[in-house]
Amino acid sequence: MSGQAGLAMSDASMKRTVWLLASGLSLSQMGSVMVIIVTSLAGTILMPDGKFPTLALTLQFLGTMLSTIPANMIMRHIGRKAGFTIGQIIGIFGAALSAYAIMEGSFELFCAGGFLLGINNAVWFYFRFAASEVATDAYRSKAISYVMTGGVIAAIFGAEIAKLTENALAPYTYAGCYAAIIVLCLITIAILQFIDIPGLSDEEKKDTGRPLLEIIKQPLFVSAVVAAMIGYGAMSLIMTATPLAMVACGFEFDDSAFAIQWHAVAMYAPSFFTGGLIKRYGVIRIIFIGIACMFATIAINLSGIEMLNFVSSLILLGIGWNFMFVGGTALLTESYTNSERNKVQGFNDFLVFGTVASTSLTAGYLQQAIGWDAVNIAVIVPLGIATIAVALSVKAHKKYARVHAVEEA
Repeated sequence: MSGQAGLAMSDASMKRTVWLLASGLSLSQMGSVMVIIVTSLAGTILMPDGKFPTLALTLQFLGTMLSTIPANMIMRHIGRKAGFTIGQIIGIFGAALSAYAIMEGSFELFCAGGFLLGINNAVWFYFRFAASEVATDAYRSKAISYVMTGGVIAAIFGAEIAKLTENALAPYTYAGCYAAIIVLCLITIAILQFIDIPGLSDEEKKDTGRPLLEIIKQPLFVSAVVAAMIGYGAMSLIMTATPLAMVACGFEFDDSAFAIQWHAVAMYAPSFFTGGLIKRYGVIRIIFIGIACMFATIAINLSGIEMLNFVSSLILLGIGWNFMFVGGTALLTESYTNSERNKVQGFNDFLVFGTVASTSLTAGYLQQAIGWDAVNIAVIVPLGIATIAVALSVKAHKKYARVHAVEEA
């Protein structure tokens, strides 16, 4: 049901915009990788006796959750380019405040900086939907997938930049990491000025389509949201707790950075072919494979606490997240029309990042109060729910595919 904006652009212009979005997403995700690596560790320094060292990260996801709907509705009126640029400016303020908080030793300001970075995240996460809006139907799943490939570069260089800047503003450990994020935001702003994304027509802005309640009752919407929500939430829970668990097991900062680095590579490297796999085997099968990878992650984590366990489980976790999140995003585009896209995308991301916010806070508490095994066991039931929800949407997806095939013919 997704719109046909891509038909209004030339093939070359469409693909150029997709790759510019991929570049911008790559830079934004470099900062995100750095934040994941250092936030809980910096939180431990600023709040050494607290039970919630991941609170700043939780507030980041809370900022993302609360901003998803208003950010997308604002972009409905001012356009993607202007909205994405404003988001990066907010990211600059968030990173600057986080660095200043570390220098001042203020956990409260550090949390406030995390919240602003969350608003920034809410905006740049729409890069994937922007790619779907400029793409033709035949290219849509690949466009979403290709934009996500920017995370491969982010995974490699984000962790390396974190290592290089950890003590760049010594004696303020990790402040340099946030200073580096400011630079990444500035480069992204420059790239964004070259993207070409057609906005909604005046008629489309006036037509908001079906009521949201009617849309969210669709099995396709439910399964798409559940796949993305639980996939992202489970990944966030385990990933956020991993650096803390590794430190508790005697590993160094570079060890946890290395593990997160390969996790991030595994999150985004599959995007080079996820779109092709979806096109060939169907989105439902790909989501199911992602769920299976998540269960394998739990099994590995419960089997031991060696470096190999942490790294291999994080790699499988990344692949599972990619298949569930990219698959969920592709499936979601089947549930709405072009005029409905902003409210549906916003509500989807509100639910997804609401889940991520709660799991990131829970991760720190579970790891500190109960232990590593509890973190992993906690995601078993949600993954079971995701399996059932996606299975119930098979019939609706087949119906959509048949109707779509007739329309194309």
